[in-house]
Amino acid sequence: MRTPAPDDEAELDTRLSEPRDETVAALAACPGHLVVLGAGGKMGPTLARMALAAARRADGAASRRVIAVSRFTSARARGALQAAGVETIACDLLDRRAVGALPDAPNVIFMAGQKFGTRDAPARTWMMNVAVPLACTERYITSRIVAFSTGNVYPFTPVAAGGAREADAPAPAGEYAWSCLGRERVFEHFAGLGARVAIMRLNYAIDLRYGVLTDLALRIWRGEPVPLAMGHVNVIWQGDASRAALELLPHAATPPFVVNVTGRDTLSVRVLAEQLGARLGRAPRFAGAEAPDALLSNTDRMAQTLAPAAVSLDTMLDWVAHWVRDDRPLLHKPTHFDVHDGAF
Repeated sequence: MRTPAPDDEAELDTRLSEPRDETVAALAACPGHLVVLGAGGKMGPTLARMALAAARRADGAASRRVIAVSRFTSARARGALQAAGVETIACDLLDRRAVGALPDAPNVIFMAGQKFGTRDAPARTWMMNVAVPLACTERYITSRIVAFSTGNVYPFTPVAAGGAREADAPAPAGEYAWSCLGRERVFEHFAGLGARVAIMRLNYAIDLRYGVLTDLALRIWRGEPVPLAMGHVNVIWQGDASRAALELLPHAATPPFVVNVTGRDTLSVRVLAEQLGARLGRAPRFAGAEAPDALLSNTDRMAQTLAPAAVSLDTMLDWVAHWVRDDRPLLHKPTHFDVHDGAF
């Protein structure tokens, strides 16, 4: 029997924030405070809440600070974190003095970065994706750091090959992807100076308010054609991606431990659209044809390192269709997963 879909954002955020036993064990193995840098984005708030829940279970009566750091342009998002017990600090991570004044913590989740707007503001993208990691890693060079990265650093791979592996040579397409490789090189540099780092190459995380499945469901619901040029994808539930990030803390190492984080299966966009269309009661229309290659990641190392994802593809499809059909709130941040030239 499948789990019913969340009915509102509060219930959705609660589910996205639930740690599992492995998450609690990871926090127990990494004592001390935790700082989440760039916590104001799509994933940051629920990851910070998950970290606090896991820390409380790991520590019992002991007190451990979970500190969310962001510019916090949304007072509502900041207030919700504080109400949940997460400490918040408003900080522009481009301000090296402000970064230097952040509190000590032996555990760091680095989530800051910029993707969309690269085409119009490439200089800011490089500053956010390279200069910010430089300042933050200097500040926390003695800490365990799990750094979010992306599968965009890989080349497209033949669909039948099963996706790029961590040892494959990077071949970024476009300035966004190159800046993300630059971010990784910064962490590698500081790992050579003693930092312990795990680099998490994520693609694509699924919430109900955004994500590849939501993008597809909205196109189908609105009667818009589904582009097929990027005909295959990997997806993972955002809660499972957050659990993975926290569970990688004990694996932070010198040199960095690099791991792809996404769903195990290579998924056909056409088939996903048809499955969503059946749930929505609307037949999808398609545009173009599937390319023989796509931006895909192999997850063998993830499977060897972490417990399996808890939320299945069928559950994600059910929940996304329910959310879109019932006109629930959206972030209005398309993934642009279908982009081939890396120009975001």
